[in-house]
Amino acid sequence: MSRANFIGGNWKCNGTKASVVKLVNTLSTLSELPANTDVVIAPPSLHLGYVVAKLTNGIKVSTQNSSLTGYGAFTGEENAEMIKDFGIDWTLSGHSERRTLFGETNELVAKKTKAALDAKLNVIFCCGESLEDREADRTMAVVEAQLVALKAEVAPEDWANIVIAYEPVWAIGTGKVASPQQAQDVHCDIRKWLAATVSAEVAAATRIIYGGSVKGSNCGELITNADIDGFLVGGASLKEDFLNIIKCAEGSKL
Repeated sequence: MSRANFIGGNWKCNGTKASVVKLVNTLSTLSELPANTDVVIAPPSLHLGYVVAKLTNGIKVSTQNSSLTGYGAFTGEENAEMIKDFGIDWTLSGHSERRTLFGETNELVAKKTKAALDAKLNVIFCCGESLEDREADRTMAVVEAQLVALKAEVAPEDWANIVIAYEPVWAIGTGKVASPQQAQDVHCDIRKWLAATVSAEVAAATRIIYGGSVKGSNCGELITNADIDGFLVGGASLKEDFLNIIKCAEGSKL
């Protein structure tokens, strides 16, 4: 089954008015996106309105977070229905920084993901292991625990609206990158897990993308692997180099 490539950019808590204008102008120089490729960026919430209004070349916009709550007295929260009403169709869920810095458990991430799916949002679901887990050969045990919690909450049809982002925590913002073979091995194991526990059809159709110090200089080799369907990019998504990462999807797996 042919899966569309997916290039995501997570701006995290970065950007001034001036830098966001410059970055949107840079992204707008792409008059045409690579064929068979979705490009989705996740700015901070303060900049969402500007980015949504100014990007008109097919690049989609995501929020970095979506609340478990609905409407009501939940100061500081933004719920999935509100995001959808704003005209945004994507959200991130379970990024390692949400898990480690803000105490989001596997179960909470799964429930937040389901709330977003129920509001008709598409979800970039993040999973991955720490360096300690990697060195103890616990990578798939950790990733499977994150996926098992998700499976317990979602319906079989929900998987069509989930992109899985494998992000080894030890490679995020460190300059360290999982080798193409290391990344491919985990992606392959995730796909095998989907086939064994959800269905062969879901396993074949679900896009699994890699995140962790991806740059224009390493994306080309990574994306040639059969089970790597694209990237979730952090720091490089704030630079002109993000254009090179988008372009590396050209012709990939068509």
